[in-house]
Amino acid sequence: MEELKIEKKQENGVLTVIPEGRIDNSSAPQLEAQIKDSLEGITKLVLEFEKVTYISSSGLRVLLNFHKSMEERDGELIVRKPAELVKGVFDVTGFSDVLTMEN
Repeated sequence: MEELKIEKKQENGVLTVIPEGRIDNSSAPQLEAQIKDSLEGITKLVLEFEKVTYISSSGLRVLLNFHKSMEERDGELIVRKPAELVKGVFDVTGFSDVLTMEN
């Protein structure tokens, strides 16, 4: 089981999170905790998904929760450069219509 690596950058109210690997049942809580720990004062959450190889329903739930959380604080969540497989999951599940995507 490959471990999810998570890199974070914070600057001027923008938190950029760069996960690498699989976001599944075992790693989704880790991703959620890492983001939650850094959300204080954040108005824009950018998730760079270029190195995410897989996302499960647990990962999608984490994204949806942070999407709602950012909306509640008048912020925004952006998913940047999702890998082809992950983008396919977003398309099939309708997440492409809910989340803001950037290439």
